[in-house]
Amino acid sequence: MLRIAVPNKGSLSGPAAEMLHEAGYQQRRESKELRIVDPGNDVEFFYLRPRDIAIYVASGQLDIGITGRDLLIDSDADAEEILPLGFARSTFRFATRPGTVGDDLADLKGKTVATSYEGIVAKHLADNGIDASVVHLDGAVETAIQLGVAHVIADVVETGTSLRNAGLEVVGEPIMKSEAVVIRRVGADAEDPKVQQFLRRLQGVLVARTYVMMDYDCRVEQLEKAVALTPGLESPTVSPLHNEGWVAVRAMVPAKEAQRIMDDLYDIGARAILTTAIHACRL
Repeated sequence: MLRIAVPNKGSLSGPAAEMLHEAGYQQRRESKELRIVDPGNDVEFFYLRPRDIAIYVASGQLDIGITGRDLLIDSDADAEEILPLGFARSTFRFATRPGTVGDDLADLKGKTVATSYEGIVAKHLADNGIDASVVHLDGAVETAIQLGVAHVIADVVETGTSLRNAGLEVVGEPIMKSEAVVIRRVGADAEDPKVQQFLRRLQGVLVARTYVMMDYDCRVEQLEKAVALTPGLESPTVSPLHNEGWVAVRAMVPAKEAQRIMDDLYDIGARAILTTAIHACRL
């Protein structure tokens, strides 16, 4: 039975559970449940603190897990990313009071940096040869500068509103970009069929969320132009219609470009243009 770690709370929890449900897996009905078994899929889920998931997976007690890339790196656990999942995206950056530190990373030399992600920051500074002190704080770190604990903070930045409200501004280049990822223990069997099946299901969800199915009718003489607009993932399906000289075409197209493609198809004479959502797929 495949043993999988899933975030039990926070910004990762809801989207992870939704993706697993779309992939055909049972999920817990109450937030108090810490473990459920899905016998139909031969899977056991463990609901854990997102920060702890990399540690459990690295220990070998659990086969794989879903956590944030930032939490994986911060843990320094013997685990590795095997599939990005496209949700819970964030950017990790330095911030300080305006005019106190320049945009060059070297300007942090000799400074004190406060953060909840000590592992990420210490590694980033060491990799760039910057000698600076790192102070670990839990929770909001914006007040660390005001209270004299640090010269600079390093934290997740989304809109920057919290920083501006604290009188701070972003400095330098991003430390890293994070998102939800599937992880496994370093050295684990990369060809484990149960793990591969799990990954295929999640990849199917990612594709289904990214593409829509488009159907339309067009005259045979316009087919090449139409197919150029809708090449599909491999090749579109083309079927003759009862009306001579017309064909029906079906192809997957990127959801974000669907409206533009429909306009272009209409302009070359295609009609009965429809799009439908894709709920699951295998490629």
